[in-house]
Amino acid sequence: MRIAPLADVKARLSAYLDECGVEGPIVITRNGKPAAVLLVPRDEEDLERLLLGRSPQFQALLDRSRQSIKQGRGLSEKDFWASVRVRKRRKPAVKGRRAAR
Repeated sequence: MRIAPLADVKARLSAYLDECGVEGPIVITRNGKPAAVLLVPRDEEDLERLLLGRSPQFQALLDRSRQSIKQGRGLSEKDFWASVRVRKRRKPAVKGRRAAR
């Protein structure tokens, strides 16, 4: 992991992108304190994981789901997938939209 000042990253962003694609994340500092992390996602799934991991709405959804499971209101894996199949049959595909993975 490399640490770089913001002014240098701004001046040479393209070079830093190339570097972090090979060597890994770069911590960007402002006035000597960490301000951001520059990283290159490996693929679209990696990007999605990174974004969801930092999403307050998604984290709140996970917290509610964990609470529900602790309270015994969760679904078994079999029931979960049965529910997904039922919803998929009820929900018509929207023209021009990609199907969910």
